[in-house]
Amino acid sequence: MILTVTLNAAIDKRYVVDGFSQGEVNRVKSCSYTPGGKGLNVSKPAVIAGGSVVATGFVGGHAGNYIEEALSTFGITSAFYHLKGESRSCINIWDEKNKIQTEFLEPGFEVGEEDFLPFLEHYKKLASEAEVIAISGSVPRGLDGTAYQRMVKIGKEAGKQVILDTSGNLLKMGIEALPSMIKPNLDEIRMLTGKSCDSLEEMIEAAKDIHNRGVEIVAVSLGSEGSFVVCSSGIYRARVPKIDAVNTVGCGDSMIAGFALGLSRQLPMEEILRNASAVSAASALREETGFFLMEDMQRLQPQIEITRIGG
Repeated sequence: MILTVTLNAAIDKRYVVDGFSQGEVNRVKSCSYTPGGKGLNVSKPAVIAGGSVVATGFVGGHAGNYIEEALSTFGITSAFYHLKGESRSCINIWDEKNKIQTEFLEPGFEVGEEDFLPFLEHYKKLASEAEVIAISGSVPRGLDGTAYQRMVKIGKEAGKQVILDTSGNLLKMGIEALPSMIKPNLDEIRMLTGKSCDSLEEMIEAAKDIHNRGVEIVAVSLGSEGSFVVCSSGIYRARVPKIDAVNTVGCGDSMIAGFALGLSRQLPMEEILRNASAVSAASALREETGFFLMEDMQRLQPQIEITRIGG
């Protein structure tokens, strides 16, 4: 079982308009509602790829009930901790005429220590039943940089592989607990190491530095150029074919889903990286975030080139 953590879950609302006018009445051509948050954007592709997923985090109110109900249609088991507040909504307005995207992200409820401590006990029980834990995204107001650090520690003490995919102070403090895997971008790897990372070689050296601190797998995305991984079995580079991307939002989360699934199945790193890259690329071909078609993934898999570039 893969356990995904979304502490700041939301309802993602997407409005499509034909021209967005500030200060005016805007007619919506179409709208869609999906359970959102980075952890849930890991959950959905992991299930599509054949994984068994339990999702946890915080939800509240009618919006929280909707999130849980909607997840069941994807085959995801909900194990959220309920609060008295209302789960947030995140609104994405796509202007078809001008090809401009505008987002409104609600802050959501505040979580204090009196709520977080019982949640950690709830999480500890779920972690004991998981094979891989994927912790993603931001945290609610009221929690600080130690939140993920504590959760990573609980997962590692339970003997589980813990993937941490976040940013800023949450990432900086979280890696002190030595998660099994992180997936920093260029700015994040610079923050973590203080290195300029102006070339691929420098980026690899920075990733090796983090790996040598005790993080087993450091995966770094290179955008359309693919990605590379530094791990105990070596350094691997993935190159992906050129595709006509429709929506790249959530592709990183889809890649995390591929890694989580591969780790849960104890596959070799070359195979994990190939599958994760294929899931990520396939998700870019779909308008929906956190979704892909298996036929796209299977078509792309043999086109992804995996090279071992170091030990």
